[in-house]
Amino acid sequence: MFKKVLIAEDHEIANISVQKTLQELGIADSKYVYYCDHALNWIKNALRDGEPYELLITDLIFEDDHTPQEITSGIDLVKAVKQLQPELKIIVLSAESRSGVVDELFRSHAIDGYVRKARRDAQHLREALQAAFANRTYQSPEIKESIREKNSHEFTTLDMHIISLLAQGVPQKNIPYYLQQKDIRPSGLSSVEKRLNLMREVLDFSKNEQLIAYCKDIGLI
Repeated sequence: MFKKVLIAEDHEIANISVQKTLQELGIADSKYVYYCDHALNWIKNALRDGEPYELLITDLIFEDDHTPQEITSGIDLVKAVKQLQPELKIIVLSAESRSGVVDELFRSHAIDGYVRKARRDAQHLREALQAAFANRTYQSPEIKESIREKNSHEFTTLDMHIISLLAQGVPQKNIPYYLQQKDIRPSGLSSVEKRLNLMREVLDFSKNEQLIAYCKDIGLI
């Protein structure tokens, strides 16, 4: 099991709970901080001293208490840590449940586990720790179900043509013309907008660029 763990969590009760879970797994060397800047500094210092941390457990949302900070969110902390120590294992423990946010953390920032703060989160954290130590990724059950639902959108032929045209740089307003040239129906601008709105809503995206990137990632285009 991990020997040296850093916890970045600004709520004291949650911090104590995480420490208790670590102790139950025999992890004695754990340090906790309340600010992202402090977490990054501890990681830097540990690397400098030749005794690097093996695991970071971090929240995503840190409340502003008017203490000056350069890094104010867990996502930015994850990015900074991965640049500094790419091999460091990271488990996110947060109340954030949006599948798009979670999926992005795994796909773009290579986190090792995501545990949602909810019922049985102590048990799920133990499972995440064991999975990360065994070089496996982990998602608590409700997060896994949320991502599964996100990926359950069934792309129609019309959807694929719309996304492909957008990926080629065709402006949304001009897509109906290209659909009509290929005799694809419906081809009205209203229908195109409705399909895009539906896809973004189901997949939890706010921009067409995110939708295009997602479809490329999963090999649809």
